[in-house]
Amino acid sequence: MGRKMAQSIAHWFNRRSMQSRLVAAYIVILLLPSLLVSNYLFSQIRESYGNDTLKQAQYSVEMERVNIRNQIEAMERAAQLTISDSEIIDYVSREEELPVEDLLQLYRGPLTDMINIQINNPNIVHLRLFANNRYLSEVWPVVFHERRIQNEPWYKQLETLNGKELWLFKNEDPDILRRNVTEGTNQMPKVSLMRVVEAGGKRVGVIEVSMLLEQFSPKAFASIKDEGSQMMIADRNGTIYMDEQQPFAGGNLELHDAVLETFGEMERQQLTELRFVVDKHPYLLVSAPLEQADAHILNVVSLQAVSKDISKAQIQIISFNVIIIALLSLITYWLNSIILKNLRRLTEAMKKVRRGEMPTGLPLSGGGEIGELAHHFNKLIHTINELIAQGVKKQALTKEAELRTLHSQIDSHFLYNTLENIKMLAEMENQRTISDSLTSLGGMMRYNFKWSGEYVSLQDEIRHIENYIAVMNIRFDEPIALELHIPPSLMEIEVLKMSLQPIVENAVKHAWTGTEEDQSVIRIEVAEDQTGRAGQAGSESRADSITIKLRDNGMGIGEERLQRLNEWVQSGQTREMSSGSGPGNGKQAIGIGLRNVHERIRLYYGESYGLQIDSVEGQFTEVVITLPKVLLMGGSSEYEKNADRR
Repeated sequence: MGRKMAQSIAHWFNRRSMQSRLVAAYIVILLLPSLLVSNYLFSQIRESYGNDTLKQAQYSVEMERVNIRNQIEAMERAAQLTISDSEIIDYVSREEELPVEDLLQLYRGPLTDMINIQINNPNIVHLRLFANNRYLSEVWPVVFHERRIQNEPWYKQLETLNGKELWLFKNEDPDILRRNVTEGTNQMPKVSLMRVVEAGGKRVGVIEVSMLLEQFSPKAFASIKDEGSQMMIADRNGTIYMDEQQPFAGGNLELHDAVLETFGEMERQQLTELRFVVDKHPYLLVSAPLEQADAHILNVVSLQAVSKDISKAQIQIISFNVIIIALLSLITYWLNSIILKNLRRLTEAMKKVRRGEMPTGLPLSGGGEIGELAHHFNKLIHTINELIAQGVKKQALTKEAELRTLHSQIDSHFLYNTLENIKMLAEMENQRTISDSLTSLGGMMRYNFKWSGEYVSLQDEIRHIENYIAVMNIRFDEPIALELHIPPSLMEIEVLKMSLQPIVENAVKHAWTGTEEDQSVIRIEVAEDQTGRAGQAGSESRADSITIKLRDNGMGIGEERLQRLNEWVQSGQTREMSSGSGPGNGKQAIGIGLRNVHERIRLYYGESYGLQIDSVEGQFTEVVITLPKVLLMGGSSEYEKNADRR
C-alpha cells in the first residue's frame, strides 16, 4: 500500500512542469533541514532547561535541608539541656511528694531554667516533661503526668525504640490540658521530638520538644506563594505534610496522589529525582533524606511553564522559517520563469514540429545548456528540411525510374516475343542447344528487366547465375561447371539482387586463360556463420549471419596484387585499378564489380558486412560474402530490428 502510494506521488510529481518541480525541490531542500535543525536545537534547549531546573530544585532542597538540620540540632539541644539537670530528674523520679517550700524553690530554679530554654529558642513552641510518677505535682506548662499521653497512638512505639528518638509530624496538636483556651497553635502543623528519660537505669518519663513546621521548614510552609514549585515533608510512614494554602499543590488531590506514588517509586528504586506526568502536565520530584528525623524533604517542580515557553518559541521560529521559505519560493518561482522562458519557447517549437508545422529555426540568444539545446534543435530542423528535400527529390527520381521501367517493359515485350519465336524455330529445326540457350537468355532478360525491389531470394539469384553460365558456355569449347553446396533451408534467405552475378562474371572473364588442362569450375557454398565473420578488416563482428563463398579453380592472384585489390575494394576509392601484370588480359579494369557489390552490401546492411577476397596464385580465387541471416518472407534474424538497413 505504501509503495503504491509512493509510486503514485512520484508519477504525479514527474508530470509537473520543471518550474514547479524546481520550486518544490527548493522548498524541500530548505524546509526539511530547517525543521530538523529547529527540532534538534529546541530538544537540546529543552534538555538544558530541564537540567537547569533539576539543579535549581536540588539546590533549593539542599539549602532547606541545611536549615532543617539546624532546627533539629536546636530541638535536640533543648531536650539534652533539660534532662541533664539533676534537680529536675530527681524531682520527677522521687517517690514522695515534695513540700510546698521545696516545690517553690524548684520552680524558681531548675524549672525556670527549663522555661528559659524554650524562651531562648523562640522557634520551639513546647518543651514538656511527662513523668511516670504518681507523687508528682504538675507544674504547667513544663511538667505533666505521663498518663496525659498514654492514649496517643505513637506512645507504644516509645517502648520499642530502646532510648532512641521518636520524631512525630502532626497536622494539629490538641491541648493536653483539655482546656477551652489554647495557645492558638493547636491547629497548626508541628513536628515533635519524643525521647524516653531514664535515671539509674529506670524509666522515669518522656520529654517532648515541639516546633511549628513553618519554623522547622520555612520554604515548605512559608507564606511566600510560588506557582511553579512547592516543598513538602514526608515522614517515615510516607505521609506528606505541606502547606495547603499554596496555589501549586494545595487542594490538588490528583497531584497529591501522584506525588505519593512517585515518592514510593523513588524509594523502591533508591532514586533522588524522578519525572512524572499529571493530566498531561510534566513535573519533577526531587527528594533528600533527613536522617535525624527519619523523614524526607520533597520538592515538586512544574515543567509545564518551561516546556510551554520553549514550545511557543519553537512554533514562532518554525512559523518564521515557513514564511521566509514561502517568500523565497515565490522569488524562486519568478526567477525560474525568467530562466526557463527560452525552454518553454523551445518546447512550443518542438510541438509545432510534431504537428507538422516546420519552423525555419528558433532564434534564441544566450549560452548555457538551453542555448546549446536550441542550437542543436536548429541544426536538427535544418537536417530535417534537407532530408525532406532529398526525399522529395528521391521520390521524383523514383517516379522517373518507374516511367523508364514501364518504357523498358514495353520494349522488352518485343524482345521476349522475338526470342520465343526464334526458340520455336530452333525447336522446329531440332536445335536443342540453341533452344536451351535462348531459354537461359530469356530468363536473364526477365530477371534483369523485372526490378521489383532491391531484395530477392538466394534461390532466384542462383537461378540467374545458372542461366548466365548456360549462355556463357556457348562461347567456350570447355564449358564452365557450376557446383552448388547450399542447404535447402537457406534457399529463401534474402540477398541483394545482382550481388552474386557480378562476382561470377568477374571469374568468367579473368580466372582462366583458355589453356588449362583441368575443367573450369565455379563453386558456390552457403553456410551459417555463428562466429560473425566481419565483412571488412577491423569492422565489428555480427552474430546470426551467413557466408557465401564463390570459388573458382583459375590462375589466382599474386599476394601483393591481392592485398592491393582488397584495400582498393574496401576503401571505396573512385579511381580504377588496372590489371597491370596481374591476371587477365591486362587491358580491362578489374575490381569495379567487386567494389560495387561490397559498397551495396554495406549501404543496405551496415558497415559490419561486405566481402573479402582470398587467393593463391596458380590455384584458386575465392570471394567470401558476409550477410545477415534474413528470410525474405518473414525474417528470422535480429537484423530486421537494425536501424542501419535501408
